[in-house]
Amino acid sequence: MSDTFCPDCKKHTEVAFDHSAGDTVCTECGLVLEAHSVDETSEWRTFANESNDNDPVRVGGPSNPLLTDGGLSTVIAKPNGAHGEFLSSSLGRWQNRGSNPDRSLILAFRTIANMADRLGLVATIKDRANEIYKKVEDLKSIRGRNQDAILAACLYIACRQEDRPRTVKEICSVANGATKKEIGRAKEFIVKQLEVEMGQSMEMGTIHAGDFLRRFCSTLGMNNTAVKAAQEAVQRSEELDIRRSPISIAAAVIYMITQLSEDKKPLKDISLATGVAEGTIRNSYKDLYPYASRLIPNTYAKEEDLKNLCTP
Repeated sequence: MSDTFCPDCKKHTEVAFDHSAGDTVCTECGLVLEAHSVDETSEWRTFANESNDNDPVRVGGPSNPLLTDGGLSTVIAKPNGAHGEFLSSSLGRWQNRGSNPDRSLILAFRTIANMADRLGLVATIKDRANEIYKKVEDLKSIRGRNQDAILAACLYIACRQEDRPRTVKEICSVANGATKKEIGRAKEFIVKQLEVEMGQSMEMGTIHAGDFLRRFCSTLGMNNTAVKAAQEAVQRSEELDIRRSPISIAAAVIYMITQLSEDKKPLKDISLATGVAEGTIRNSYKDLYPYASRLIPNTYAKEEDLKNLCTP
């Protein structure tokens, strides 16, 4: 409803819009103020479940500026009831013969979208990964390279640039068979190519242990008290000169916190959840152990409780 002047009521009154008739009606006296108006808002309804998956929705997807035609090209649909005979018809043959210059891009964007969805990433990361791939593809330098590794590397870089980093192992889990080594090489290749093209270093964003901590804790099923203590410990660790990767520090902090809890987590489980080798977690724990009293919040463990920590 909205407020409009009604000539019959001689005052501003609330009006209602009748979508079926296209009429704007005064709610006070029922006078039709405007008839047969066009509703210019988007129609997002779908009728697929009501019509045997033959969806007559009248709006398509949003335009994509990365594609030549904006992703709004015309596609000849199959006639009702047509199956194999459509492909043998003249319309079907012309549809198949039509060369789409963006076919490879569309397939790449679709693969990136599938990987992003499986990781639960937001749309901004997916769009950034598409932009990175488009820039690299325009350079014509990825021919002959592992396509899955290239796409996974684009997603990894996009996560870093959007300050939502994921570990290479997490990206590898949805990379359709591409290995961590292949993704790492593809990432270095993409960064080098784009830096040469831009003439400047490529901003990748800084990784912090806290970027991964909550996700790791959730995987391990840690309670909120332990998670908050781990987050505070990770923040305090940034003040120390611990020369370990942020992921290793996060894993070591989780191990330290769980050792002070009744719900102790085996080192093997922490290794599986974080993707950090058990030996690396032990070595990182050794580096953090001397600072335990400074890292662990007093609200979580007292000085005497720290004696329960296993020595490295």
